[in-house]
Amino acid sequence: MKFKFLAPVLAALLAACADSGANHVPILDGPPTAAFQGDLAACQGLARSQRQFDHETAGAVVLGAGAGALLGAADDHGDAAGGAIAGGLAAGVAGAVNAGERREAIVVECLQGRGHRVVG
Repeated sequence: MKFKFLAPVLAALLAACADSGANHVPILDGPPTAAFQGDLAACQGLARSQRQFDHETAGAVVLGAGAGALLGAADDHGDAAGGAIAGGLAAGVAGAVNAGERREAIVVECLQGRGHRVVG
């Protein structure tokens, strides 16, 4: 099958996104306090503990694969499997980016909640 190379590529992509957003080191308005490094590590740990792929991402992958299969089947070459893989992969990547952004926001809000002057 011509798509057998996609499994290792997808696995590498998911591994690269595993800590996405959780390692965010925000910009502070002023010098860091003595407690900043400890609080940063705790907030990053909290963000890292959040699930990378939730039900919303899984649903997007299924819908992306379905849409890709339909578009692939409608193509002159009729490649529904390739369309499904491409659609599912695109939706999975978009979900990973969204999860990374949520994790980054968790780090920022957690530090702000601990009294640090985080601006981004």
